[in-house]
Amino acid sequence: MISRSELNVVHLTSVHRRRDIRIFLKECRSLANAGYQVTLVVADGAGDETIDGVRVLDTGKPQGKFDRMLKASRRVYKAGLLLDADIYHLHDPELLPYAAKLKRRGKRVIFDAHEDLPKQIHGKAYLNAASKWFLYRFLSWYEMSVCRKLDHIVTATSAIQSKFESNGVSATTVNNYPLIGELNEPIAWDRKQDVVCYVGGITRVRGLKELVRALVQAQTPVRLQLAGQVSDPGLEDELKSEPGWKRVDDVGFVDRKGVAAILSKSIAGVVTFLPSPNHIEAQPNKMFEYMSAGIPVIASHFPLWREIIEGNDCGICVDPENPQAIAEAIDYLSTNKEEARRLGENGLAAVTTRYNWAAEEQILLNIYDDIFKE
Repeated sequence: MISRSELNVVHLTSVHRRRDIRIFLKECRSLANAGYQVTLVVADGAGDETIDGVRVLDTGKPQGKFDRMLKASRRVYKAGLLLDADIYHLHDPELLPYAAKLKRRGKRVIFDAHEDLPKQIHGKAYLNAASKWFLYRFLSWYEMSVCRKLDHIVTATSAIQSKFESNGVSATTVNNYPLIGELNEPIAWDRKQDVVCYVGGITRVRGLKELVRALVQAQTPVRLQLAGQVSDPGLEDELKSEPGWKRVDDVGFVDRKGVAAILSKSIAGVVTFLPSPNHIEAQPNKMFEYMSAGIPVIASHFPLWREIIEGNDCGICVDPENPQAIAEAIDYLSTNKEEARRLGENGLAAVTTRYNWAAEEQILLNIYDDIFKE
């Protein structure tokens, strides 16, 4: 069997940052630590470098949405092709056409389905019902027609895996669970600030407007630490026009150390996504990161999320479309700090024993080993 050190692995993304949590911090670093030669090709404009044994090759930051969707993906593909890798691992739907091209060239190819691509269409507010129906049907067909030609599909949730397998496509779930200890900077509960936090992308479908409205209805003087970048056009102005905005600390994008600092001082993390089809069976990374930091989670009351949160007694599930329900959860945790501490400790224990990257790393390595045996 060929030694891992002799094998050249290339990960491709035209959308994500080079230090993306799933792609770089977990998958690429795990593969490099296991002995593979790993290169990550990105399009973020930050230049070439080597980080933690992973070579990062930058094809330049896209100039606008059209360039990102069409030209940037082509540049990433061409840069990856020049590396003549033993295996290519692609992370964006925009790269699916190039996954097919790589297979036609005889390459081993993995596609990493972070989300359910067709179901994402239902969350696009700018599309009318007819457009959503057509795109859902087309993307469902196209995704499967490409992916059944590839060597393997890696999925972020078991629900996405089941979708592929029901269509005869081989897939394996590699859950996006946190790295143990990365975000756990414990602070005594009597030293925590009266703040809750949201860390991640800021969009309408993630329930940020409802969360800001909940701040006005909260009876306690809790503030919201809002960390992330707004991606929906016009949403930033809409949020700032809400009365609850005066209780928001808008910190923008922060690095992992900044995330750890925010979580450490918070009494709860909020992940109240709205019930779009792509969310109901999702497993948001931030949910587990809040748990890994030892703080309780205020989450949407979707069945799977309730199973995780209430099943591990580590937070409160609410109707994400009801600002009053969110406010009541915030008030409860603010006025019951000992209970909040207990819930947070339960979440940390669940991550330590079950929801962590260590087991998922081995699943990923097994996938690679199996592909190279063929």
